[in-house]
Amino acid sequence: MLTLEKAKKAIEAAENKAKELKNSSCIVVVDTNGIIVALHKMDGAFAVSPVFAQAKAITSGTLGLSTEDISKYSMPGKPYYGVESLSNGKFTTIAGGIPLIEGKTLIGGIGVGGSYDVSEDAQCAKAGADAIK
Repeated sequence: MLTLEKAKKAIEAAENKAKELKNSSCIVVVDTNGIIVALHKMDGAFAVSPVFAQAKAITSGTLGLSTEDISKYSMPGKPYYGVESLSNGKFTTIAGGIPLIEGKTLIGGIGVGGSYDVSEDAQCAKAGADAIK
């Protein structure tokens, strides 16, 4: 089960990674229904960062795949083609969303937005996810 305490732990680890990378990011943690459990916007993060972080968290937290992994399934003819336009844009294939897994159970997702290099967002999200494994 995803608790607020676990969400805070994930956010702290993701924020520490963002600081290491010299980024100001927004970090969102959601449950498996896509409901926000915690949101943290670092000082200096872009105004749009929460929008990106939330879409990444919802995508990974409800589908159980990283947003980066979903991108290979979202090409024409693939099963997730058009996923970005579903649910009024709540889903994305931009890297930076990681599912939160406890044992073998999906408990939510973490999304990070704020870097021009989305691979850095993914590194921050991974640090957050790893903190609660």
